[in-house]
Formats: sequence, structure tokens, C-alpha cells
Amino acid sequence: MSFALMMALALAIDAALGWPARVYARIGHPVTWLGALIARAEARLNHGTPRARLLAGLGTTLAVVLAAALPAWALQAALPQGLAGVLIGAVIAWPLLASRSLHDHVAAVATPLQAGDLEGARAAVAMIVGRDPARLDGAAVARAALESLSENASDGVVAPLFWGLVAGLPGIAAYKAINTLDSMIGHRSPRHEYFGKCAARLDDLANWIPARLTGLALALTAPQPGTALRVMARDARNHRSPNAGWPEGAMAGGLGLRLSGPRIYADRVAEEPWLNAAAPDPAPADLSRGLALYRRAMTLICAATLGAWLVGG
Repeated sequence: MSFALMMALALAIDAALGWPARVYARIGHPVTWLGALIARAEARLNHGTPRARLLAGLGTTLAVVLAAALPAWALQAALPQGLAGVLIGAVIAWPLLASRSLHDHVAAVATPLQAGDLEGARAAVAMIVGRDPARLDGAAVARAALESLSENASDGVVAPLFWGLVAGLPGIAAYKAINTLDSMIGHRSPRHEYFGKCAARLDDLANWIPARLTGLALALTAPQPGTALRVMARDARNHRSPNAGWPEGAMAGGLGLRLSGPRIYADRVAEEPWLNAAAPDPAPADLSRGLALYRRAMTLICAATLGAWLVGG
């Protein structure tokens, strides 16, 4: 069975349809199912000494990944051979990609920001970042949206696609479990410092290759690929994350803007270094440029996935 064709078709379905609101209202989404499982486990197990929390977090991480991967493995084993199995597998994989929803969430920030509605833009950006929106000016809103767009191009599209190429449905399902674990418990906070440590490290490992592939795709489809590549190579390692700096650096260099830098959360100010520090802050119109770059990069990723299918047969 061709995992490459399956994943390319799943990406095409997601790009065309997203995850319809009516479907979400009826059955939710696989990520919300995983989130409910993680929340129950965290509430019951995250207590005791640091060692106890660390071991409980390790057990929770393994259990959640297996809870996602084993049913996906069983479904894949039951698929018919040939094109019918590939098509069914693509439909199953479709909700585990987030190309359309990511685009729509960032576009929802761009529309009010470009219309001069800062409050509307703040409300929209609060849906995709954890910063205090009330303390963001227009440039900070645009910067946060572009950072989310570039980082989640890796986490929400390229990484699940990559692991789907490697292992089919179990691969993409296991990755979504890892990423959901990281987003819920992989924080350096007093509550999750130990319980979420294994999930955070596993997420770093799972995203190592996809983040660099995403950065490369963004750089190659930028108006000035050479500049984007240079900025990415120079600045990516300055980022607090071992992975996010690659797509964010490519976006910063590709658009000729500065990203990252100090950011304000509800209880603290994070003094982060700039990516492409000598460049100007983004303006509202730069969100449209960023979305266009994202679409080109994802088109390249889809073409590369189809190419893998053609070469692999």
C-alpha cells in the first residue's frame, strides 16, 4: 500500500474541506478525544514527589500514544488492497492534518487587522497563541500570527504527513498523540515540569526532521530563497525551541521581517532573541504575504509527497 499517495490525498482533502463545523459539533475531533484522555490521566496521576510525577508522566505518554497508534494499526491492517484501501486510508488520515484550519485561523487575524480593528485581531490571535492579547499592539499581533503560522505548518501539517509517510495510519496517529500531549502537559510550569517532561522530549524528537523540512519548503518558495535560507541557517538555533526556529526563521527571512523576540504572557515576560533582528516589524499586509508563502510551501510539500509515490511506485 502506498503511504505516500494516501497522505497526499489526505492533504488534498483537508486543504479543500478542513474539518467541517457540523462534523465537529456531532462527533468532535480526534485531537479533542485525545485531549479528554490526557486531561483525565493528568488529573488522576499528576501528584506526589517529582520522581512519582516523572514516572506517571512517562506512563501516561506511552499509554496515550499506544491508545492512538494501536487502533490505527488495526484499521490499516483491515484496509483492502489497491486504490480502494488508499482512498479509505486517506479519509481516515484527513482529520489528523490541519492545513486548512491553520490557514483559516491566521486569515481570521489578518482580516480585522487589515481593516484597523485591533480588538478583533486580538480576539482572533488569542485563539492560536498563549500570549496576553490585551497587551499586543498591531505589530505584535501580526508577529504572533506569523510565528504561529510557520511553527504550526510543521506541527500541524508537515510532521503528521512525514510520520504518515513513514508508517501510514499508525505513524500519523502516534504523532498526533505526541503533539497533543506536548501541547497539554509539555510545559515548564510547576505543575507540569516533571509530569510532562517525557512528552516534551518525545515531541522534540518527533519534530526534529519535519521542522527542518518545513523551514526548507518555506525558504525555497520565498521571493528570495537565498536570503530565507541564510536567515534560517543563522538564526534558527537562537530560538528557545530546538525545532520551531527553523520554520520561523525561514518565514522571517522569506518575508524580510523580524519575528520572535520578547513576548508577554499572562504572568511573565519572556525575553526571547529576535529572528532576523535587523529587519522591520510586520505590518498588517504582511499577514497576507505570509499566508501566500504558506500556501506555496504546502503545495511544494504535497508535490514532493506525490513525487515520493511516483518514485516508490
